[in-house]
Parts: sequence; C-alpha cells; structure tokens
Amino acid sequence: MAQWALAMHGGAGPTRKKTYDAEEAHMAELLAQGAAMLAGGAPALDVVQTMVTALEESGLHVAGRGASPNADGIFELDASIMDGPTRKAGAVAALVGLRSPIAAARAVMDKTPHVLLAGAGAAAFARAQGLAEVDDPPAYYTPAATRPAAPGELAHGTVGAVACDREGRLAAATSTGGLLRKTPGRVGDVPLIGAGTWADGRVAVSCTGQGEYFIRANVAADVSARMHYARQSLHAAAAGALADMERLGGDGGLIAVSAEGEATTPYVSEGMKRAIATQGGLREVKTFR
Repeated sequence: MAQWALAMHGGAGPTRKKTYDAEEAHMAELLAQGAAMLAGGAPALDVVQTMVTALEESGLHVAGRGASPNADGIFELDASIMDGPTRKAGAVAALVGLRSPIAAARAVMDKTPHVLLAGAGAAAFARAQGLAEVDDPPAYYTPAATRPAAPGELAHGTVGAVACDREGRLAAATSTGGLLRKTPGRVGDVPLIGAGTWADGRVAVSCTGQGEYFIRANVAADVSARMHYARQSLHAAAAGALADMERLGGDGGLIAVSAEGEATTPYVSEGMKRAIATQGGLREVKTFR
C-alpha cells in the first residue's frame, strides 16, 4: 500500500497586515476530514474535490462564495480537476451563476469528451447537469478580499487540494474567483491544465498566484517534467518550477504531493494559506513561515 498524503491551499495572497485565524481553523477541520477519508481508503480524486468544494463554500478565500466581481460587477469563476492515473481532466472558465465551479469541472471530466468549457456554454452545461445555481449573486457572494486593486495590479486568490491515496493514485483540484476587479472574460492559469493544475503518475500539483506568469512558465506540469527528465526530488522540482515563474516577474506558490506520499508547499509571496497531512504523522496548518 502507498503512503497517503494531502495538501491544501487557500491562496498565496495573504499579507501580514491581517490575521488568518478563521481560515486556518477551517483548513485544520478540513485537513482532519481529508486525512480520515484517505486513511479509510477513499480515492484521491474524490478527496480533492471534497476539500475544494468546502473551501469554495466557506467564503473565506477568493474562490467560490468568497470570490470578488470583475470590473463590470459580474462574478466569473474558474476551476479544474485532474486524475493522475488516467490523466483525465475537466475545467470551466469564466463560469457565471453556479455555486461550485469544481463540481462543474468534475462534470466536464466525467460527462463529456472535453477538457475545458467556458462562459455561457459552461454555465448551460452545468445547469443541464442539475448543479446548484446562484439565484441572488449580491446576497450569496461574500468577497473575501474587498480592497481595491490598483491599475495593472495582479491581485489574486485561489484554493486547491492535492492528494495521494492508499493505492498510490494522485489527483489535483483548483478553484478561483480570479484577479480582483479583473477584465471581463479574463482567464488565468487555474482552468488551464499544465499551468495551474496537474496530476500524473509522479505528482499532483495545484498553483496559486499571478496566473499570467504561471501560464507562461507552465508551472504545474513543469514540476512533473523536472522530476521525470532531470530526476529531481519533489521538493527541488517544485522549488525550481516556482523559481522559473518568479524570474519572469510573478509571485505565488504551489502545493504538491508525490506518489511516494511526500508533500511540499513552496511559495515566493509574502504568505500562503496552506495545510499538509501525511500518513507519516505530519500535520501542519500555516499562513506565513
């Protein structure tokens, strides 16, 4: 049996001007739930979806209920999920009017031959699948970040989870409200498989940060490539992929777990809300170093 492992993040946008006690307490509760699921034999794919769904619903992060509107006041959300053993993936971009983007992404993966659906088409598909809708956006959404974004600033927030289960299967899931006050129609790295989310037989990765830079560096898949071709360790590969993104001028972080049950959560921003649980007994919930 493989060594199970779980990691989650609530975004790489924290600042030391705030406290994150509520976010950390909620992530600790989820960590215990996810660890129990994995210890009991639950598939990694179901665990990461469960974790991200709860992070979306919490309203504590810039994703799901905590998302912020775009420049036109519309809530456009992105999400993706990937199954390592099959490399099947599903994603939605610029999704409007649905409560759980990660549920919509899972439906794309399970119910269609496609990987990514966007905009009105994604919303129509999700509604046809019977997924819960947002009837009153102003009442439903409680933006976790309310400060105004400066012109040209890539202010961001994301949630994600990665897991290795007892069978050695890996999976990753990521969800976001995107940049604060973003240009309508803007799509970042989260729904782009390889850039913001990746899972295969070696590693599962979920990224958070300035998506434009993660896209240019193809960060999530680069972690796996470094492990495969350069024979780097999980920690070295994750740090190297993140450093390549940082050299382009971006900031952010990622979480990753390997098929050996290792976990790492590097970041190159002021902080990153994160949590780790491993079969070996590691339990960690932190925002800053």
